Amino acid sequence: MEIQAIDGGFAREVSGVELWRELPDPVLEALRDAWTRHGVLVFRRQALSEEEYAAFGRKFGELDVTVRPDWGSKHRPDVIHISNMRNGKGESIGGLGAGELDWHTDQSYVANPSTGSMLYMVEMPPAGGRTWWANLQLAWEALSEAAKRRIEPLHVVYDYLLRQSTYDDEAPMSEELRHRTPPVSHPLVNVHPVTGQKALYLDPVTAAGIEGWPADESRDLIAEVRAHATQPAFVYAHEWQIGDVVMWDNGFLMHRREEFDPSALRWLKRTTLYLPPDRHIVPPSRPV
Repeated sequence: MEIQAIDGGFAREVSGVELWRELPDPVLEALRDAWTRHGVLVFRRQALSEEEYAAFGRKFGELDVTVRPDWGSKHRPDVIHISNMRNGKGESIGGLGAGELDWHTDQSYVANPSTGSMLYMVEMPPAGGRTWWANLQLAWEALSEAAKRRIEPLHVVYDYLLRQSTYDDEAPMSEELRHRTPPVSHPLVNVHPVTGQKALYLDPVTAAGIEGWPADESRDLIAEVRAHATQPAFVYAHEWQIGDVVMWDNGFLMHRREEFDPSALRWLKRTTLYLPPDRHIVPPSRPV
């Protein structure tokens, strides 16, 4: 197995492993350490059943069953489909459509977020649909000392209602989903338990405001931090290939997807994982 930096950046490509096989403990430990430190791991040319995909994910943490069962696999509730495709009845087989998905962080809207995410590319369009990740540890390190002092004590309120309103092909939020996703607050800055590095934790799409701040000042600061954190120096752009598996740590990363032709087909399978807090940033929360 080899783990190499991609284009000299923070993301790492892992080669020489077949994820459908049972991996020896030293290999798994090397992968856990790489994920802890680098945030994004890329595996090319994989061919996985949903059972094999889930089994690999469980090597890193407990699999989550998300708040969107309507996107779920018919075979496993802990695997969801991200797709614009429809079945023979004209029903969507997954979620998130073909439009652009702006910078966000998975699971920011729950009190105990499952901060590990994995995507497996099954079908892809000939153009578009790339994904970018922004490293919020690097973004924190590049802030001025004055900016760090200003934002470190802050907590941000997140509300899934704001996130859902940006999705393609979505019905209004149901009462059940609203009950399952009340607003929640997380610190804007957290400390990595292994490296000791501080990192921003931000989901601009889902952020309703900063605790105790007026709405206009909240919007301005969130926009300012977002613009800083998504500079090219902190971003990895992934060019998808069929068979790719990408895993990332939402504890210190944001991501976004570009739009693609809605008449083209795109289908990924996603799992989310509860990562161990002794190895990963798992932001604490408090009710709003």
